[in-house]
Amino acid sequence: MAKFPDEKRVSLLRRRGLACLLALAFWPSVSASAAPVDLRLAKEKFQQLCAVCHGPSGRGDGPAAAALNPKPRNYSDKAFASRITDAAMFEIIKRGGAAVQKSPAMPAWGEALSEDEVRSLVAYIRTLMPPREK
Repeated sequence: MAKFPDEKRVSLLRRRGLACLLALAFWPSVSASAAPVDLRLAKEKFQQLCAVCHGPSGRGDGPAAAALNPKPRNYSDKAFASRITDAAMFEIIKRGGAAVQKSPAMPAWGEALSEDEVRSLVAYIRTLMPPREK
């Protein structure tokens, strides 16, 4: 005659199985929610929206920079590049400088840009920065 597992073991197996099913159910929605980064389009957006202050190569030397105080961020600054996270850049671009205790001259682009466009801008800005120090 077949031996049945005790109730505690069945309960543990059910909980583990349920946890695995839930993880698998939510996995595609998390990983598929972000569109692939298109650096070409991100560069165009940067030139349209950001270069007027940050300059075409992100050095903080755009045509409007002279009139701003504080000056726009220079993305070629090695110290800044090594300490800023992608998540922080995302929030600054999306919510604007004032919302994250930075320069109020930095506009919020969250209404004009999708989250995927903001993520792409962050990835493009990373290409303007020196590599992070380890």
